[in-house]
Amino acid sequence: MASHALAAAGQGDMVWGHAAVRDPDGRGIWIKAPGWGLEEVREDRLQLVSFEADVLEGEGAPHKECHIHLQVLRAQPQTVCSVHTHAPDAVAFAALDVPLLAVSHEGAVFGGQDVPRFRDTGALVSTPELGKALAAALGDAPATLMPKHGLVAAGHSVPAAVMHAVLLNRACLIQLKALSAGSLRTHSDVDEARAKRAECWPHSQIEAGWRYLLRLAATGRAV
Repeated sequence: MASHALAAAGQGDMVWGHAAVRDPDGRGIWIKAPGWGLEEVREDRLQLVSFEADVLEGEGAPHKECHIHLQVLRAQPQTVCSVHTHAPDAVAFAALDVPLLAVSHEGAVFGGQDVPRFRDTGALVSTPELGKALAAALGDAPATLMPKHGLVAAGHSVPAAVMHAVLLNRACLIQLKALSAGSLRTHSDVDEARAKRAECWPHSQIEAGWRYLLRLAATGRAV
């Protein structure tokens, strides 16, 4: 469902990008097998990948970038799901190397603080070492930008991780649009952004956005 929701939100990139969910028995992560688009994911196209990056169930080799999810979930025991996509607005915004401001409700998800950046590489996160560095850059933030690459989001639930990815990309798009018209003149300060985060993005609203994306996915449409 995470993959379908991300596709409905417009974060698909042909067969690239993936979401991973912690195995409830602690064996590793469930992630789509390589070669499938987010909208094509179904149960028989999933893999169970161990924290040593071995495929325990499912077919084929694991994703080269499975280390993103393995290391984020290993570093954050309370995290249930992580997301990596090549969301185009996030990629474009990261190229500007300017702070993400709380220009909108979406931007307030970061509480008036800039989104973290993972700068160790703009290439694939294809080793445990790079995965650990990315997890450190993410820390306990909802998401991190990966300049020249994409984004990674995480959450204590599948809806939270997916919505964090969606909200980050939307926040980037809105600030990009504002910047295209000139200098930013107004945005929420830290106090207002934190208040907006509590008011606009409680669990109930994260769930509402998630359910909307699932309805879109069920109709085969995308935002």
